Amino acid sequence: MDFIRNYKGVGMRSKTEFNYRNSRVTSSTKGWASTQKTSTRNSDINVILRIAEAAFETNDAIMVTDTDANIIQVNNSFMDITGYSFEEVVGRNPRMMSSGRHDKYFYDEMWRQLQKTGQWAGEIWDRRKSGEVYPKWVRISAVKNEYAETTHYVAIFSDLSERKKSEEEIRNLAFYDPITKLPNRHLFLECFRTALSAATRLKSFGAILFIDLDRFKILNDTLGHHYGDLMLVEVAARLKAGVREMDAVARLGGDEFVVLIKNVSDDEEDASRKIGVIAEKIRESLSHPYSLNGHQHISSPSIGVNLYGSTETSVDELIQQADMAMYQAKSAGRNTIRFFDPVMQHNVATHAALENDFRNAIALKQLHLYYQMQVDNNHRTVGAEALLRWVHPERGLVMPNTFIPIAEESSLIVEIGDWVMDTACQQLALWAKSERTRDLTLSVNVSAKQFSIPGFVGKVAEVLKKHQVNPTRLKIELTESMMLENMAATVKKMHELKALGVSLSMDDFGIGYSSLSYLKQMPLDQLKIDQGFVQGITADGNDAVLVQTIIDLATNFHLHVIAEGVETEAQLTFLKHHDCMAYQGFLFGKAVPIDEFEGILNSPEQIIQ
Repeated sequence: MDFIRNYKGVGMRSKTEFNYRNSRVTSSTKGWASTQKTSTRNSDINVILRIAEAAFETNDAIMVTDTDANIIQVNNSFMDITGYSFEEVVGRNPRMMSSGRHDKYFYDEMWRQLQKTGQWAGEIWDRRKSGEVYPKWVRISAVKNEYAETTHYVAIFSDLSERKKSEEEIRNLAFYDPITKLPNRHLFLECFRTALSAATRLKSFGAILFIDLDRFKILNDTLGHHYGDLMLVEVAARLKAGVREMDAVARLGGDEFVVLIKNVSDDEEDASRKIGVIAEKIRESLSHPYSLNGHQHISSPSIGVNLYGSTETSVDELIQQADMAMYQAKSAGRNTIRFFDPVMQHNVATHAALENDFRNAIALKQLHLYYQMQVDNNHRTVGAEALLRWVHPERGLVMPNTFIPIAEESSLIVEIGDWVMDTACQQLALWAKSERTRDLTLSVNVSAKQFSIPGFVGKVAEVLKKHQVNPTRLKIELTESMMLENMAATVKKMHELKALGVSLSMDDFGIGYSSLSYLKQMPLDQLKIDQGFVQGITADGNDAVLVQTIIDLATNFHLHVIAEGVETEAQLTFLKHHDCMAYQGFLFGKAVPIDEFEGILNSPEQIIQ
């Protein structure tokens, strides 16, 4: 569009007149034309006008109004940005493009500053011809004549839409989870710090709920991550629907969510009760079936709850404590709620210290095998079970029920299992050198993780060869639950062990899902009755019947049967009466170090097979 032609269309008679009226203005208009003397030649005026016209057509929109705010000129960029043509805006007030987002005070303040300084700059939201509201950055300047009187206003603005969009995308990436659109960890922490500060100031109590979805990995593994994402979106929707507008819901990552409940009560007991009700409603909501692209999925949450407001505890500590409580909920069987308390924190701290010490136990030679004898019906020693003990320089003797769970949670159990197998075979090699002990068997417990390793059978074969041990003297004890995880692979591996000559015993028989169908498939040599049943046979009729049934079952399957945990003569009498074949327990001796065990074997009254 020809800038000069359009100006003439609204009353300007010539380029010369336009330039002259605007040439003797303040320094703010120097980009359009320089101040000229009255004797300026026409050629000079034409050059200046061409410069002004070129400057007018920039990428930024330009709008010129008179002192009554009527539009008298716009450039091409103005029309591109707003969608309006020159004819549609000329003579009209710029308020025709108002978005409605700014109040009267905003515009009054703009005009006050313009009149005072001749300048105003800021962000304004306007409306295009299409109706779209968009942001723009505007700079308005007053144009004055030689008498310092305002003759025009020039507004220069740029469209901020793309920049705003980019900023929003960056913000979303930085502060929001891309799947659920919930706040992420970073934004949640900021929100939590603000809430904690307010709670301290108002002396009110709130709570953080740490939520983990039970068995979420199974959904991803069976149906794929797309279905997992669908469920995460649904969980987010249910959580937001279950809390107030003032509360906050965030996804920390994976299948972990947090809910921040603010300003519940100024009484701690009342707050705890109310939070319990909210947590239960959330648990129930998340336990309802999920419809994911036509597939129905059942899930549940484990929820850890931690109140805040009573002590000066940091945000990180409060979240960590809620996480601890969530794991307590997991340990309690999932689909439940647990509140954090200081005792729980102490237990976790103790556990962490114990785990740290345990990682160095093998290297520091703090692990030892203890031996508990096994006898037959004539009280002759037929073998022993190798039991792991941790002798700590400060903690003293640490029992397996304390440190084995720690080892099971990590890969340490495999390393420890290898050490136990090697040490046990080394002991069998030493026993083989003595006529008194060469026929003893030695039972070794194997963990599920150790047994599941593809090269487990090869490791056993290697250690037997290394110590030149008679494989029939080694007995490997497996648990029921371990065998049921992958029946086909388990049975195959058991046959491979049998091919080496190793004996196999099912430990703690009766506490799992005993089934004749799978018992028939397994190449077992022995069933071991769990000590819990043995210790109840003289007091509980059900235990007595169960023990008798296990012995009969073993006999019918031509399996050897041994009872562990025998502590009294009455228990022994019952077991003998029902044809049990071997025994292990405090009645015959506790687990002791190898020197003490061999001392007992060498005593004159000891009978050895």
